[in-house]
Amino acid sequence: MARLRYTSLGSGSEGNALVVEVVGSAGVDGRVLLDCGFGLREATRRLAMRGLTPDSLDAILITHEHTDHAGGAIRLARRHGVPIHCSHGTWSAVSRSFGASEIDNVRVQTVCSHTPFSIRGMEIHPFPVPHDAREPTQFVFSTGDCKLGVLTDAGSRTACIVDMLNGCDGLVLECNHDEAMLAASMYPDSLKRRILGDWGHLSNAAAADVLAALDRSRLKRIHAAHLSQQNNRPELARHALAMVLGTDDGDIAIADQDNGFDWTQI
Repeated sequence: MARLRYTSLGSGSEGNALVVEVVGSAGVDGRVLLDCGFGLREATRRLAMRGLTPDSLDAILITHEHTDHAGGAIRLARRHGVPIHCSHGTWSAVSRSFGASEIDNVRVQTVCSHTPFSIRGMEIHPFPVPHDAREPTQFVFSTGDCKLGVLTDAGSRTACIVDMLNGCDGLVLECNHDEAMLAASMYPDSLKRRILGDWGHLSNAAAADVLAALDRSRLKRIHAAHLSQQNNRPELARHALAMVLGTDDGDIAIADQDNGFDWTQI
């Protein structure tokens, strides 16, 4: 029976990266990096903290072009010969941010946001999300025996999101902000409107709304991710999700900016 193991290298506005791997009876069959918002040296350091090297990656998936998700992906891919998988719109936006010499020899596979693909025994199901980017996608990872859903950088719940995240064994779910804290913050009104809008980020309450809409019958592990360091607190995110699950706040794990979270297996 093949399982999934995953770890966050960091989650927040200063950089995001998540490693997902398939573990079979003989060991790790495949390993991908979802997003790389850290520079080459920092990404390498964070991988080493989890006992990994960049050349052990089979692919880098990019959800969208914003720097905190894609800023380090090109250099990591080019230096270590790791292929990139992302939507056509995301690649168009990312590649424009770099000179021709930076993207030379980078292997890119553009994917349709409604079409699954596989990498070394890992089924990967992209799906579109409402966010202020060119063609943003999020991903569900599956071995057939278990399923991990990831949802960050989405401004609102959609029927597609619910359909894709139903029945997950593990879930990494954005809890970006507390609405009251954001309203009272020093952020300019234009930025507040962007974050709160349907194409912005999920608040704690909106994340709880997504969670409540899902089939949670298989759910074993949940991590709150992409918390704003200025406009949220871990205890608020934990409480919002715990209320839906009917569990203790301490049962909700956090993906933080400095350390992400350690290896988790489903």
